[in-house]
Amino acid sequence: MTTPLKNDRFLRALRREPVDCTPVWLMRQAGRYLPEYRATRAKAGSFLAMAKNPEIACEVTLQPLRRFELDAAILFSDILTVPDAMGLGLYFAEGEGPKFERPVSSAADVARLGVPDMETDLGYVMDAVRVIRRELDGKVPLIGFSGSPWTLACYMVQGGGSKDFAKIKAMALNEPATLHKLLEVTTDAVIAYLAAQRHAGAQALQVFDTWGGVLSPAMYREFSLRYMQRIAAELDRGQGAERTPLILFGKGTGQYVAELAATGTDGVGVDWTISLDQAARAAGGRVALQGNLDPTTLYGSPEAIEREVARTLDSYRDGNGGSREGHIFNLGHGMSPDMNPEHVGVLVDAVHRHSAR
Repeated sequence: MTTPLKNDRFLRALRREPVDCTPVWLMRQAGRYLPEYRATRAKAGSFLAMAKNPEIACEVTLQPLRRFELDAAILFSDILTVPDAMGLGLYFAEGEGPKFERPVSSAADVARLGVPDMETDLGYVMDAVRVIRRELDGKVPLIGFSGSPWTLACYMVQGGGSKDFAKIKAMALNEPATLHKLLEVTTDAVIAYLAAQRHAGAQALQVFDTWGGVLSPAMYREFSLRYMQRIAAELDRGQGAERTPLILFGKGTGQYVAELAATGTDGVGVDWTISLDQAARAAGGRVALQGNLDPTTLYGSPEAIEREVARTLDSYRDGNGGSREGHIFNLGHGMSPDMNPEHVGVLVDAVHRHSAR
């Protein structure tokens, strides 16, 4: 577990230290756009069978690193492992995405929930972290992750994905105390989950607030931001060189960069609906920034991808007083299954080349 890192530019950028070029990793970099992933999934039988088998989770985590010069690996798992371990019964309906057999709809349902045991109920995740760290052998750092309490609660109350989030917004309006109780226990679980991943060997941690952007500003601050503040304040990340950095990522939450930067997090991830120069000015040098190429750029030609990579890199520098430090290049959200792997190679190479110091 103490193998020195051969490539630490991702962690250095998170600490806003000088790097030889801007590091890059991609949300959903291990996934269905890779033929080797599709072959592994066909063999495993299902997404959950892959996620719950540490050796298969390791194989899928490493697949993109064999193809591309990425600067970090991210654990292959799912944000919904936590509510599944809380007893909600996660399953995947063909063509419909994740669903829960037992969604949360009342105060009595919330009262039955507790924080899962991380080494028994979620031991397969910790085993995957340990196996991946061993197999990475110091090549690049490993990122662990969780969904945000609000985003997890969305799935827990809705019972799956949603277009309008009517059930959870009705709970927020009609039974705010019930929703806060749900968010409290979910936050306790997220903090324990991230701490366990860190203990197992994750070298950075990211919280995905995928649905924070569906809330009004007042509701965002009450039901999402305050629980992310709790995570940043209460999660033990260690000290000094051993400190494990935390990134808070929100989709559609660019207007809250200053507030997210004030939580005590190390990095803030932003989507493509705010420019990086705006985000850098809002962050005020308190945190590293991660992002923020529109994922659909990967449908463009190699020339278009190169152009947009250069524009994104330069926009960060424009808002950060001409400095490229403290930036991790990423997409503004995850990759899609029909994207061309060769275009990912173009993107990764363009980031390193255009940002070389």
